[in-house]
Amino acid sequence: MAKETQSTSGIAIVFGASGGIGGALVAALGKDARYTEVLAFSRNGPLTFELTDESSIEAAAATVAQHGQPVRTIIDATGALAAEGCVVEKSWRQLDPRTMARAFQINAIGPALLMKHFLPLLPREGKSVFATLSARVGSISDNQLGGWYSYRASKAALNQFVRTAAVELRRTNPAALCVALHPGTVDTSFTQRFAKTGLELQTPEVSAGKLLAVIDGLDASRNGMFIDQHGYTIDW
Repeated sequence: MAKETQSTSGIAIVFGASGGIGGALVAALGKDARYTEVLAFSRNGPLTFELTDESSIEAAAATVAQHGQPVRTIIDATGALAAEGCVVEKSWRQLDPRTMARAFQINAIGPALLMKHFLPLLPREGKSVFATLSARVGSISDNQLGGWYSYRASKAALNQFVRTAAVELRRTNPAALCVALHPGTVDTSFTQRFAKTGLELQTPEVSAGKLLAVIDGLDASRNGMFIDQHGYTIDW
């Protein structure tokens, strides 16, 4: 895998910074001397944003723009397997419009709006990356078990948003990348109720380290790709 590290310093941004993976990403990025500052956005932190409110996302982008420094890395670590009060469907009999709409709002629409307002902030020169956390279960070709209808479909939609935005990004920022990353199964509150027995669980810190290594190793040829925590491309 070709490696193209950032040649100049700048800001790193993490959305969903209060979550397990998000918090670990903030901590790891804070130790990287290439970044002059790490901006950690969450619903309840010093830098607040609401994923389901576009005006909040627009305000967050304005805050970042005021820093006057190049944005080199943006990581969207938001997402929900099952929103509060919603079930993870095992059968089509459980399909519910409210559950489906909520899954798409959190896992696809919100991240797409982050792309809308933050991709324009990526510098025109030098490598920069917008990475959003997707999930392998969003791969249509890899779906052999079924179930998890809304989560699978919303992550598949997210992957298409990434791919489409990457095409547009390439026209103006040839060195910039927009990618979807699968973090593996991480031992957080997000997965505790659903992780299968015997499945290898990573700590958030281990997962964050792997994701940042993948981001560091990306080059422009992998713009718009769906990539796992080991750097391998996942089929759509």
